[in-house]
Amino acid sequence: MDSGPSNVLGQRLSLALLNYHAVRYPDHDMTTMPPMGEPWDPTAPGVLRLPSGRLVRGRGLRRPPPGGLASQGKPPEFGLYLLGSDPPEVPWESIWLRWPDFGLPADREEAARALHDAWRRSDGERVEIACAGGRGRTGTALACLAILDGVAASEAVAFIRTNYDPGAVETPWQRRFVTRFRPQP
Repeated sequence: MDSGPSNVLGQRLSLALLNYHAVRYPDHDMTTMPPMGEPWDPTAPGVLRLPSGRLVRGRGLRRPPPGGLASQGKPPEFGLYLLGSDPPEVPWESIWLRWPDFGLPADREEAARALHDAWRRSDGERVEIACAGGRGRTGTALACLAILDGVAASEAVAFIRTNYDPGAVETPWQRRFVTRFRPQP
């Protein structure tokens, strides 16, 4: 095994993330984590099945993960966090988009890239999309993923409200953002 500086740093970072996770979620046994790529439970709260069959979990960060990490047994492999300020640290790969409450992403091009990345990853990874409450920004992002998955832009908000949360995509400008969202070529 390589013991060079970058490998030592990687080992220290991995240990730090495991320690952080153990403190934050003391009831979760990290030794029994499912293998990477095992999908979300499609019946679990917050899990959305896209038309292609991909599963994505949406949630609000103000609440614990649906079912709690210990009972769910599956942390995300990738998270996309939509907040107006820095998100909490997590022990999995994540992207933070500056996206104020009841608003739109500060950088729309960056948001489009991140949404494409989340959709692409959802084909084989457990992807979580979350904002503070789990409805407006999260619903807007999930509606954009639905468009990437083949749902017509004009039907995406209704799809998310039917299959994720009836109150998702909260504001008129979030609805307009969804209807104007286009998959990149």
